[in-house]
Formats: sequence, structure tokens, C-alpha cells
Amino acid sequence: MFTAADLRKGLKVQIDGAPYIITDFDFSKPGKGQALYRCKMRNMISGNQLVQTYRSNDKFERPELEERKMQYLYCQDNEYHFMDTQNFEQLAIDKEHLGDNVNYMIDNMEMEVLFFQDKPIDVSMPMFVNLLVTKADPWAKGDTSGSDSKPVTVETGFILQVPPFVEEGDRIQIDTRTGAYVTRVKE
Repeated sequence: MFTAADLRKGLKVQIDGAPYIITDFDFSKPGKGQALYRCKMRNMISGNQLVQTYRSNDKFERPELEERKMQYLYCQDNEYHFMDTQNFEQLAIDKEHLGDNVNYMIDNMEMEVLFFQDKPIDVSMPMFVNLLVTKADPWAKGDTSGSDSKPVTVETGFILQVPPFVEEGDRIQIDTRTGAYVTRVKE
């Protein structure tokens, strides 16, 4: 059990049977009366935002969340199949729950899957992934379009901007938080 005094950014709480993560937090103590805790929260299942003010004596339940290390196996019909690395059980997660993570997922990649009441609700990607460039148009030397970058396609089908020296067949590192090119990787 939590009280409102325990609230802080990043804390996960259960409200009305659903897990929420606090995305913003503000504390105020008026001259008279109880302290007020104003929280912005995001529902970890639906993604809906909630703004609520609580008093210091309000109580919250801790959500029953479990993180499991899982290995991504393959995609079939917009369902992404994972295997638990401990007990080898398999499960499928639809593309909507994975969001932009599908741009960086390759076969046999290990990641953390967050479960709430034995249902997967979130996937934590590594901060950086190394992907193979499968299509890169040559950069025209002297191109004065004002940009020193060009689009490339990586093995997952994701298209991003990279420096002109990156070529087809190169392995590049991508920041999964922003989708941006980081560096070329030596093999």
C-alpha cells in the first residue's frame, strides 16, 4: 500500500483495477488544510492520460506487475511471437501493443516483457540495437539540397536518415528511444 506522500514520478500504482504510471507530479501545501498531490498518470494498458489531485491520507494499491525476460521469435499475421527464456512458454502480442518497437525487433532478440495479471502490457527494448542496412541509395557528391544525410532501410523495414557514408551492407546502431542513427558498427 502507498499513501499520497509516497507518490513520485515513475511510480506505478493501481487505480480502479488498472495499472498507472505517474508521468508528472506536483506537491502543494496551502496555508491551512492538508497537503495536495497533483498527479498526471498514464494507464499502462490503454495509454489514456489521467490528471488527479490527492490528499495526504489517500491510499493506493501496488499493481501486481511482473517482468520476464523473453526472446522474440517471429511475426505472423500482425502478431509477434515471444518465448519465455525460463520455462519456454510462448505467447503472441499484437502489433498495437508493441507500437514503434516493431521497427527495431529482429529474430532471437531478448527483451523484458511486463505483465499485469498474467497479460503482457509493455515491452522494454534495449536502448540501442544494431541493424543491417538492406537498402541505401548512393549519395550524390555535391548535392546541395541542404542536408548531409540520406534515407536508408534496415532489415526490419524501418527507414531512417543516416550520414552519406553509410552504405548497403553496413551494420548501424540505432537509438530505440528516438529512432535516430547513432554510429556505424564494426563486425
